[in-house]
Amino acid sequence: MFVPETLAIAMVMMITSTVCWGSWANTAKLTKDYRFELFYWDYAIGIFLVSLILAFTMGSTGGEGEGFLANVAAADQGNIVSALIGGFIFNIANLLLVAGIDLAGLAVAFPVAIGIALVVGVVMSYAIQPVGDPLMLGVGVALAIVAVILIGKAYGRLATGGEAVSRRSLVICVISGLLMGSFAPFVTKALTAGHALTPYSIAVFFTLGAFLCCFVVNVYFMKKPLVGTPVNFSGFFSAGAKNHALGVLGGFIWGTGTVFNFVAASLVGVAISYAIGQAAPMVAAVWGVFVWKEFAGADKQAKTYLTFMFICYILALVAIASAYNAAA
Repeated sequence: MFVPETLAIAMVMMITSTVCWGSWANTAKLTKDYRFELFYWDYAIGIFLVSLILAFTMGSTGGEGEGFLANVAAADQGNIVSALIGGFIFNIANLLLVAGIDLAGLAVAFPVAIGIALVVGVVMSYAIQPVGDPLMLGVGVALAIVAVILIGKAYGRLATGGEAVSRRSLVICVISGLLMGSFAPFVTKALTAGHALTPYSIAVFFTLGAFLCCFVVNVYFMKKPLVGTPVNFSGFFSAGAKNHALGVLGGFIWGTGTVFNFVAASLVGVAISYAIGQAAPMVAAVWGVFVWKEFAGADKQAKTYLTFMFICYILALVAIASAYNAAA
């Protein structure tokens, strides 16, 4: 299988994951009259398919480690269960994130939810796999917290259509972030405990867990949605090829970033890889601000908060990346 041999290659993979994780939600915004609960079925299929494709290509060729099928056959069953649980937790968090995007927009939902996830995920992953300098990781996490506060203050400057809606959307984003950070320790365990899974094997079972979760959690949200009225599967089958293609494409984009992040973690550790990947809010905010014009009506103070949010996320990225070299 392919694994990065140098920090430079791992950094390219982690930055790619950042771009993918911060960009996939654009496909949801490009759909027309397609509720996110229905879009999400296409998305879940996409993340599982792309993880299988990469497992049978990058994960099964090359001279390093076990190939995908051999690894699955030999790995401890507990690690497979951990990857499935991680995917299940992620899926709940991501459904809440998409609801947050509907309510608050990309420029708000991503920084709040993923910023919180970064803090939770890094701390819990580092406790299991202490790779990297804890001081530099701590600096990066602190900067991410500041960035979350700044985007929240920028959001508060906008006229969003009512205080109750704003509060509800932020609560959804916070819960999403707490859950999103909680899946990282399960990935860490699957990557390090006993006869470990390879990153490609983890990705397959992780995305399978996410897909299976849809039959429980997404079906519930279809009946009792956080946004709008209930929907049923008739809307999925009448959605049209373009909407389905965008959903699968969104899954392919996110899934590619996830596999790359897991593979990079095999060199630098999950805490560092996860933290750099979770700089995705900076990418999402760029889309939200400059493409979707979500802050077009914002005043000067809101734009100042946004500027400093970008600066804090960039500094957080630099600090976390430095943690690997500082510990070497």
